[in-house]
Amino acid sequence: QVQLVESGGGSVQTGGSLRLSCVMSGYTRSEYCMGWFRQGPGKEREGVAAADTDGDISVADAVKGRFSISLDKAKNTLYLQMNNLEPEDTAMYYCALDRGLSTVQALRLLPRFAYAGQGTQVTVSS
Repeated sequence: QVQLVESGGGSVQTGGSLRLSCVMSGYTRSEYCMGWFRQGPGKEREGVAAADTDGDISVADAVKGRFSISLDKAKNTLYLQMNNLEPEDTAMYYCALDRGLSTVQALRLLPRFAYAGQGTQVTVSS
């Protein structure tokens, strides 16, 4: 049984930082892709960043230069470092996992990945 457990969300002011973590368990394939997508109030779900077990990384243009993603395969943990947060970043952030695929493709497909966590809320106030 695959489980994804996110943590690290919270409330910060504009310009603040947060680091999200997602611990994965139960996925037995050695190659996979993980990522983060978000859904803000009244908005569509959108891919934020993706990383795969080959070391490839893709980050959405909306957060490029402010957010970074990393995958610690030894710990089965995915991270999202979010700096210089803006009110527009307010959203529920979800971790997702699927088979190995291009991280560029993953950015579009993250909300439809096979597995997703329950989400962690990020709120940025001005």
